[in-house]
Amino acid sequence: MTVTLPTPDRPLKIGTRGSPLALAQAYETRNRLRQAFDLDDDCFEIVVIKVTGDAIQDRPLKDIGGKGLFTREIEEDLLSEKIDIAVHSMKDMPTVQPNGLVLETFLPREDVRDAFVSPRLKNLSELAEGAVVGTSSLRRKAQLLNRRPDLQVVEFRGNVQTRLKKLGDGVAECTFLAAAGLNRLKMDEVPATPIDPDNMLPAVAQGAIGIERRVADETTAALLAAVHDLPTGHRLIAERSFLLTLDGSCETPIAGLAELDGDRLHLRGEVLRPDGSEAIAGARDGSITDGARMGEDLAKELLARAGADFFDWHHS
Repeated sequence: MTVTLPTPDRPLKIGTRGSPLALAQAYETRNRLRQAFDLDDDCFEIVVIKVTGDAIQDRPLKDIGGKGLFTREIEEDLLSEKIDIAVHSMKDMPTVQPNGLVLETFLPREDVRDAFVSPRLKNLSELAEGAVVGTSSLRRKAQLLNRRPDLQVVEFRGNVQTRLKKLGDGVAECTFLAAAGLNRLKMDEVPATPIDPDNMLPAVAQGAIGIERRVADETTAALLAAVHDLPTGHRLIAERSFLLTLDGSCETPIAGLAELDGDRLHLRGEVLRPDGSEAIAGARDGSITDGARMGEDLAKELLARAGADFFDWHHS
């Protein structure tokens, strides 16, 4: 199959949010495509798109519309052909794409772990009784309160730089960031300690970059095939199937992680009450080709164990 390559006259337009991390991910995508086809930088154009989620920093996502806030405007520009591809943090992505779009290209996954970030402390166990911790993540809040009900959790939105400033100002003793983001931004100066997934299971698809395109755009599909990472794809199929079956939204604290060992896949999942009062976890092992069924099966098990009243806070 002949691949039609972008040129300086007709560059591939890469759509992204404007945060430093989103831009780092867009440049990584560009660089991988450039290297795969031995192209110059000017065969690509990075297009920054303002999204609602970045404009509103003072309220929890669940109060203002959920995950789609980081994708809606970008996907509209993709559908209207203002851009050719969209680069996303996969943990921000809803499990179902709009009609006409497909999300099936994933770059090699970064560190999946959460990082404990504090100017003075090294880990959770060093936090004093009743300490104030900052996070905007419903999952992290629930996991923290499940293990340490004494902690006070305050809302902490904003990009990495904003959150670090809040720590410096003494708003909280610590916060939590994805290790992948710190690595991609090469922020070695951040006082961060990775947390073992056994102690804090990460968000579904954490550390993975996804590239979205139009379904009918076969030229772009051929380009993207050259940079797709198959192992990451296998892992995300299992994790996102788990999330989809749980009907994962910004209102539900859900964690999930699939890991590969040769042709075997190990999937762990957890669902929690937002106040941390209850956590239900499980795991599956199987073939990497069976990831979607494993994700669905594990989700159904956790839903059955949780019972109908587990989610009664949804309607309160």
